[in-house]
Amino acid sequence: MRLHLILPRVEPDEIKPPSECPYEGCDGTHFQFIQAVEKPLRDTKYPQVEAHRYQCLRCFRTHRVYPKGVSQDHISQRVKGLSILLYLLGLSYGAVSLALDALGVYMCKSRVYDTVQKATERVPGMKRDQVFERVRTPALGGDVTLVKVKGEWYPLGVTVDDTTGLVLTVDGLSGEDAATLEEWMAPIAEAVGAEILVTDDADAFKMVADNVGRDHQVCKSHVKRNTESLIENLQSAVETEADGSLAAIGVTPEQAQVDLRRLGELIIRRKPQDVDELQTMHYRYLAASPPGAGGVTTAYRLRLLFLDRWNL
Repeated sequence: MRLHLILPRVEPDEIKPPSECPYEGCDGTHFQFIQAVEKPLRDTKYPQVEAHRYQCLRCFRTHRVYPKGVSQDHISQRVKGLSILLYLLGLSYGAVSLALDALGVYMCKSRVYDTVQKATERVPGMKRDQVFERVRTPALGGDVTLVKVKGEWYPLGVTVDDTTGLVLTVDGLSGEDAATLEEWMAPIAEAVGAEILVTDDADAFKMVADNVGRDHQVCKSHVKRNTESLIENLQSAVETEADGSLAAIGVTPEQAQVDLRRLGELIIRRKPQDVDELQTMHYRYLAASPPGAGGVTTAYRLRLLFLDRWNL
């Protein structure tokens, strides 16, 4: 996919004198320059520009003439064009507003919506789906991250063609619950003909895959990072064996350390034949008691970890 980005330019010095009166019922064609006035502007480059006031010599009413790329509106045509571009590339109205704010140009999401709708009226059939209308992939990847804007954290959803890594959409989300994720991913999966959703192992994503009738695959990089973090955390707990839960099921700390190191190797290898070894590891901790008054024990955490990775 190749995009040619052509945005309106703002030329502060390019002000053409009027050729006809803008007022209804007046056909005046001669004007007198009255004065130059400063106009505040929301633009990526110019905070203000100069506008010219002219008087019609027929009806004697005055009006302003603006530089190229500027209108009566306080937002430049360049910023409006950029907002439409970002929306067509897949950002939601709210995400477009956040992106522009990060560039130093505020435009609320309702103004973004109005701008896109006006452009749609001028260009019939314009839809952001057309940006990736020819993209077809059997595997749609999705992930949610948090971005900090003016001290507040906002969730952003990113979808990609998981076979090529091509970013399809970037959307601002109202939350990370299953209903919100389904509303976000379902139409994209339909548009690209995805058969599999590739995400992290959060339950919300598993529910989305079930609800939209797609197979679900857990992202390998997420599993690797999460497993490495859990192993590092559990190794210190196993080494001290403070709660005595390993001794209660007849497993030595040394054996638990060996199992954790081996799990780290198997997650990197990802060989189908290793499934039996993971099953054996899980069975070694099967006698660990579920959480009671004392909370979750080290042995029970190991039992759950090996069971989960065995299933994956």
